[in-house]
Amino acid sequence: MCGILALIQANASNTSVATELHESLYFLQHRGQDACGIATCASGGKIYQCKGNGLASKVFHDDGSRVADLPGYMGIGHLRYPTAGTSANAEAQPFFVNSPYGICYAHQGNLINATDLRHFLDYEAHRHINTESDSELMLNIFANELNETGKARVNDKDIVGAIRRMYNRCVGGWACTAMLAGYGLIGFRDSYGIRPLIMGSRPSETGEGIDYMMASESVALKQLGFGNFVDILPGQAVIMRKGTAPVFYQIQDQKRYAPDIFEFCYFARPDSIIDGISVNQSRENMGYRLASKIMRTLTPEEVKDIDVIIPIPETSNTSAPCVAARLKRKYYQGFVKNRYVFRTFIMPGQKARQKGVKRKLNAMDEKFTGKNVLLIDDSIVRGTTSREIVGMAREAGAKKVYLASCAPPITHAHIYGIDLASPNELIAHEHGHDRAVEEIARQIGADRVIFQDLDDLKAACSEAEVSPSATPKPRDFEVGVFCGKYVTPVDDEYFKHLEEVRGETRKMKVLEKAREAVANGFADKEELEIAANGVKGLEGGDAVLARGQMYEDLIAAQVDDGNHSRRKVSGEDEKLPKDRMDISLHNFGDFHGP
Repeated sequence: MCGILALIQANASNTSVATELHESLYFLQHRGQDACGIATCASGGKIYQCKGNGLASKVFHDDGSRVADLPGYMGIGHLRYPTAGTSANAEAQPFFVNSPYGICYAHQGNLINATDLRHFLDYEAHRHINTESDSELMLNIFANELNETGKARVNDKDIVGAIRRMYNRCVGGWACTAMLAGYGLIGFRDSYGIRPLIMGSRPSETGEGIDYMMASESVALKQLGFGNFVDILPGQAVIMRKGTAPVFYQIQDQKRYAPDIFEFCYFARPDSIIDGISVNQSRENMGYRLASKIMRTLTPEEVKDIDVIIPIPETSNTSAPCVAARLKRKYYQGFVKNRYVFRTFIMPGQKARQKGVKRKLNAMDEKFTGKNVLLIDDSIVRGTTSREIVGMAREAGAKKVYLASCAPPITHAHIYGIDLASPNELIAHEHGHDRAVEEIARQIGADRVIFQDLDDLKAACSEAEVSPSATPKPRDFEVGVFCGKYVTPVDDEYFKHLEEVRGETRKMKVLEKAREAVANGFADKEELEIAANGVKGLEGGDAVLARGQMYEDLIAAQVDDGNHSRRKVSGEDEKLPKDRMDISLHNFGDFHGP
């Protein structure tokens, strides 16, 4: 689940587009903390780019000084959330190809037929793919189709034709922004509307003409002064050129209007509006409907015995007060969150996730001691976080701990851009069938676990429409993670491919983190061994270490400088090599030392 942006200013002599794109990255930082980047286009069609692994504050420096290297009047931005593929610097976006016409590309989503597309690009289109990213595949499919025009200069009709042919080849869920050097911006969305994309406009600073912007969520537009929001509809594309109004094209017939419901459960900011649905209102509705499910599940005596309702920060902060109001029980904020620790379900190993929970949350004893507590969470994925939090509540003195989830049990893989977990890692999935709720409660350590019903979740979102209008609104939602029924056709072979890629991705992330720890001098024994000899595999989310003489050599090469250990080889610091490099444009991560 990445974040994408695109902005074009009415005045082509303006050179400040990167400043605004940089600011908007922070409004969408929740959509991806793995990597980010900006590409701009200045007069003469010159493209400038900066991207790399890490938060926006790291890639562009805390003071934003690197933005000065990105002149231009139009540009696109991207925030990466790890999906299929590795987390190498080379996979930071936007991607760029110089032929044809110079195309920059930002993508969110997943391609289900990636293997077939890779074969086509290799054996028929003869285009080299340098990463494992679906985004690079899709860019090269588009570039190949656009190249078929054989023209020195293209027009809207040529671009629309290329996108249409690309849609005929690609299967999956996506929302994309692209920039054609010297020409304009392009935005488009899959024909199911799985991934979000919204457009807004505002008067230019000079008062002459209109600026236009696209983003994954409305909050990024609103914070920069854009209004008149318009959702890019399923199967639709929009082309924006300087000094002219955007032109919309229906690339493919709308197959369904089914946005990913996980946007509303978890990912989107509560102050965003997606596809005409208020995220905040949808979460309030989830709370009221979850309260009704709780009253149907617990006895009146059990409900009455609940002393306090406490949210697990932060997404459930919106839903929990509504649960408390409906149940007529007290509501407290019982956990304090450390905002400088990242999400835990994406950490590469179970041990890392368990440590991450303790770093992320602290229970206030006075809110738990001697009380029967009902905890509200947005969802339960692996159960690792839930188990730790239930344990923290008991350590803080809770007598009984109930746990209620605003989402139904997650029993299947997410295939449209969120690397939640392998099905075998999901706590609600066991050996090919759904695990009983009682068994989930036992594994988590809770007295009871209660899940939202799927129909109630869908109704909570459908009923959160901001204002009825003539604009089409979603009539359904992508809910495959809860039931295995995905909105697009999915071949069984894709799930095998996804597991293989996910396994390699996790191993690579473990290896990269270990190498980083060694390079910065704070590696523990396990990280030293991983950095030296690699990762053989993963069991239960933990690394299975490879063995070899390199580990002994690395231990022997460690010297104590009085503060921490640093790696020395032949008396000189040795930098660990990158697994691949972005060869198209300057990439911050490729040249930034430890």
